Amino acid sequence: MYKKKTIDANELVDELGFKMHQARDIIRLAKVTMVNRGYSMYNNKRLGVVPRTVVEELTGISLNKEETEQ
Repeated sequence: MYKKKTIDANELVDELGFKMHQARDIIRLAKVTMVNRGYSMYNNKRLGVVPRTVVEELTGISLNKEETEQ
């Protein structure tokens, strides 16, 4: 099964049940984290997707469907 490597705010709302404002805040924080790690392309207000691994680190919730389905 193909596993996406990125996630956006709408997916956080649909998959994890976050409210839209919380999901956007998580995406913003993930973008700041990526910029601090040296990925300057995330310093763009129009970019709305971030790596799933960063969101997992920030929230502490596993986003792999394969692991949660077992």
